[in-house]
Amino acid sequence: MTKEQKEKTAYLAQEVLRLSRDSIIMNMRFLDVALSRIAPHPRQGLKGVATDGEKFWYDDAFVLRRYKGEPAYITRCYLHALLHLVFYHPFRYSEVEVKYWDAAADIAVENVMLEMDLNFLKIHRDTERKAEASSLKAKCGALTAEKIYRYFLREQPDDEKLAEWRLLFHRDEHIFWTEPEKMEISLAQWKKISERIKTDLKTFSKGKGHSDSMEKNLAEATKDRYDYGDILRRFMVTGEEIHPNDEEFDYVYYTYGLEQYGNMPLVEPLEYKDIKKVKEFVIAIDTSASCRGKIVQGFLNKTYSIMKGAENFFSKVNIHIVQCDNEVQSDVKITCDEDFEHFIRTGKLTGFGATDFRPVFTYVDELIEQGHFENLKGLIYFTDGYGVYPERMPDYDVIFAFLNEDERRPAVPHWALQVVLEEETLQDEKGENLI
Repeated sequence: MTKEQKEKTAYLAQEVLRLSRDSIIMNMRFLDVALSRIAPHPRQGLKGVATDGEKFWYDDAFVLRRYKGEPAYITRCYLHALLHLVFYHPFRYSEVEVKYWDAAADIAVENVMLEMDLNFLKIHRDTERKAEASSLKAKCGALTAEKIYRYFLREQPDDEKLAEWRLLFHRDEHIFWTEPEKMEISLAQWKKISERIKTDLKTFSKGKGHSDSMEKNLAEATKDRYDYGDILRRFMVTGEEIHPNDEEFDYVYYTYGLEQYGNMPLVEPLEYKDIKKVKEFVIAIDTSASCRGKIVQGFLNKTYSIMKGAENFFSKVNIHIVQCDNEVQSDVKITCDEDFEHFIRTGKLTGFGATDFRPVFTYVDELIEQGHFENLKGLIYFTDGYGVYPERMPDYDVIFAFLNEDERRPAVPHWALQVVLEEETLQDEKGENLI
């Protein structure tokens, strides 16, 4: 190829990318800021397109060849790469099994564009893609990358199926995702962009071009994420447990005494050390009809898997598992790991009436008055969130653990913390049946 031909090829590819950007802006104005952050740049030999968070890289020959065969294809590629960033897909690459995350992320963004049903984005085989996406949606519940990925982890699709999905949904190369900390624009910056898109999307047309999956993917990307183990640390209390205090022990004098006087060290190690561990705790379970047995079992198994770590809890504890619908149905006291294992194995859910949170708080206050707790630090209430909240702030920390996101859920009191647990993650927790 002569120099003149290369220059012409480069110019034409630039024009194709400009037209693609203009088409996206004209039809999807809520993406204007996001688009402005990834300017197109040529990268010869790429044999496709990719993004590093700041640039949309493309191969001139690839762009022109694809545009000639199907003009909408490059626009689809551009928007595909942009949505990966808006949904934070590249920034989770180091935490996932790559082959499943690649497929899940591609399916999620392609499904968003399929739902929009905009003519300027339609390409060959979209009918087949819609059918496949519909089949996956029936299995995953919602087509966010996170839900699809968790489904893949459970089902372990083989390489043949992954290759089939790649042919249908793959658009861009993920070569810059391998080291998210080196992405040109940080996750914090893309979070700001995604939050703005989430707000602007509310004014976008609810007719042609609307996508429920767009809203769900944005909600998944922008929601606050909590480590459940970190949440439990809010309930730590300082206590004394028999344990050698290495920080205040001088081994020089200890070993010198053993050498000089036989079995007589000059100093003895301090046997007691103040350490922060969970000692007293209340787990309240909403047993109204909306909280199913397997989900409650998953929550308890997840909690137990964290609790049984020796670094987090005293060997002897005072934990009450209280079941309540519109009144307290049962209270099981846990003093050690064996008690918890016995409850998980043999416990029964009781209640299944309407939901009222107030009886649990009244009951716990009575336990405190009767001396059942020395220093209760907190209570976690697992519920769907639809119930009557107490008006008075208790003397201990409170966390309401909700099942899945729900914008219609009543607001929690200002004095309580809320955390959302995904149904899929609770269903994945293994354990004996709690019915």
